[in-house]
Amino acid sequence: MRIISGSRKGLRLKTPKNQNIRPTQDRIKESLFNILGVIDENSIVLDLYAGTGNIGIEFLSRGAMKCYFIDNSYEGINLIRENINISNFNEKSYIYKKDVLKSLDFFSKNGIVFDYIFMDPPYRQNLPGKTLEIISKKNVLKDNGIVVVEHEKKLSLGNRILNLIKTDERDYGDKIISFYSLITEGEIE
Repeated sequence: MRIISGSRKGLRLKTPKNQNIRPTQDRIKESLFNILGVIDENSIVLDLYAGTGNIGIEFLSRGAMKCYFIDNSYEGINLIRENINISNFNEKSYIYKKDVLKSLDFFSKNGIVFDYIFMDPPYRQNLPGKTLEIISKKNVLKDNGIVVVEHEKKLSLGNRILNLIKTDERDYGDKIISFYSLITEGEIE
């Protein structure tokens, strides 16, 4: 697992010792960032179910201003901390061992909103749909923000989830990457 581009290009990150954490594969990560394009230097990123911190660190390497990493496992939090230290992004990183859905409530209550929200939740728990609903209800995505969901192919996510609309979807074998953004006034039916 490595950083694909940006200020830390080529840097190798620590990987999990067991199968409890599934980091996003480099080929999927590279494709994801090709789709997203240039990351604005004022971007605030939220990496949910962060696991290794791999995606959030890639955002930081590509110029994002800061990233919040959320995971509820000790193994994940320790890996994220190690990888933040390796990449030397300590001052741009906020790491929380917290339930993802509760963390969204915290951000909402504190007026923290994001340009990019990435999530790769555990499979077979229908967490993508639940998490998208909470993101929508808690208004934690900026008007021009993007939510990226990595999920198993077997799970079908709706084209519209409250005020979020699916703008793109890419197939990577047994995984799908779905992109959501807020519905603008012109798009409301």
